[in-house]
Amino acid sequence: MFMVLMGTVIIAGIVGYICERSGFTNNGILQSIIICIGGAFLAYFVRIMFGIGFSSPGINAIVSSLGALIIVPTHWRSTVRDRRRR
Repeated sequence: MFMVLMGTVIIAGIVGYICERSGFTNNGILQSIIICIGGAFLAYFVRIMFGIGFSSPGINAIVSSLGALIIVPTHWRSTVRDRRRR
């Protein structure tokens, strides 16, 4: 189980780096990696507690990392935009 957790973190870091270098996101390399790792941790623990996810831990890590990269920066930008309008 510990090796799956470490593999999840490594895969999430690689996904964050690749997404940033390819131009998919514009957050910064470190920020993208942190967002991806957070999303992968969340999916990993949901998989352990509830059994929800894909059959492969690697696919879970990739999908959750991409999902976190789409959701987190979009939500944060809209919040900052609303604060600036006030």
